[in-house]
Amino acid sequence: MKRRTALVASILISASSWCAAQAAWPSRSITMIVPFPPGGLADLVARPVAEAMSRDLGQPVVIENRAGAGGGIGMGAAAKAKPDGYTILLALSSLTVIPEADVVLGRAPMFTLPDLRPIARFTADPTVLAVRADAPWKTLQAFMADAKARPGAINYGSSGNYGTMHVPMEILSQVAGVKMTHVPFTGAGPAVVALLGGQIDAVSSGPATVLQHIKAGKLRVLAHWGNERLASMPEVPSMKETGYNAEYAQWSGMFIPQATPEPVAQRLRAAARFAAQDARVKEVIQNAGSPVLYQDSADFEKYVQADAKRMVDVVKRIGKLD
Repeated sequence: MKRRTALVASILISASSWCAAQAAWPSRSITMIVPFPPGGLADLVARPVAEAMSRDLGQPVVIENRAGAGGGIGMGAAAKAKPDGYTILLALSSLTVIPEADVVLGRAPMFTLPDLRPIARFTADPTVLAVRADAPWKTLQAFMADAKARPGAINYGSSGNYGTMHVPMEILSQVAGVKMTHVPFTGAGPAVVALLGGQIDAVSSGPATVLQHIKAGKLRVLAHWGNERLASMPEVPSMKETGYNAEYAQWSGMFIPQATPEPVAQRLRAAARFAAQDARVKEVIQNAGSPVLYQDSADFEKYVQADAKRMVDVVKRIGKLD
C-alpha cells in the first residue's frame, strides 16, 4: 500500500512539475527567423507581428534576418531548430516551392514541408508587375509586345531562383510565350533597389514592397496576378483582364518545427491570433498596402498543402536552373 501511495505521489509530482514548466513558457526571448533581407514583404509583416506577439507572450520576439537560396537557408534553419518554441519562422509562399526545386536540381532538400507546422497566415496578396516610372511601357500590353519583339532583352529581378518574385514572372512568360532574363538577388529589398537604380527593368513583388515608391512617383505598376482589383491600387488591371491567364498570390505566415510540444504550439497560435487582430499590426500592414488576411492553423495548413500541390507543376515547367 505504501509503495502504491508513493508511486501515485511521484506521478502527481511529475505531472505538476510538467504543468508548471509549461505554464512558465516562455521564460526567455523567442527568435523569429525571417529568411530574407530587410525591406521585403516578410520583413514588413514580421516586425509589427513580432512586436505584438512580444506584448502577448511577455517576452521579446527578436527578428533574425537569415537570407539566401531564395529563402531556403532561413527556412531550413527553422525546420532544424530545437522544437521548444523558442525558434519560429515567418515565411512567404516560396516555402511551398523550394522543396520541389531541390528535387528538380537533384540536391538534398534544405527542408521538407512536413518538417514545419503551419500556425497562422497573416497576408495573401497577388503580386504586382512594377517598372520604373520613366520606363517606356505604360501598359502591360506594351511591355509584353516589347518582350515578344526582343526575346531576352527585358530583364527582371527576384529574391532568388524559384522564389516568390521569380515564379510569377515565369508563369506569365509561359502563358504569353515570351522570353525574359531573370536576375536573382538575395531578397525583395535588394531587387527593388536595383530596379530603382536602373540595373534591372522590372520586378514582380508584393504590393507592400513597392507601394511607397509608387506613391513617390518612382515606380509604375502595369498589372497584377490576382482576380480582382486591389484596394490599394484600384486603377491597376489584373493579368486576366488584359488577356493573360496568369495568377499568383504571395502569402506570409508563421511556422514552427513539427515536433514542438502541443501546449507550446497552442500558446504560439494564440499569440499569432492576438497579433493578427491587433489594431497596430493591422494599421502598419494596411498602410504598406497589404491588408491582414488571417487564417488559423487548421485552415492555413490546408491552404499550404493546396498551394504546394499547384507549385509542383510550375517548378517542373521552369526546370533545372544553373
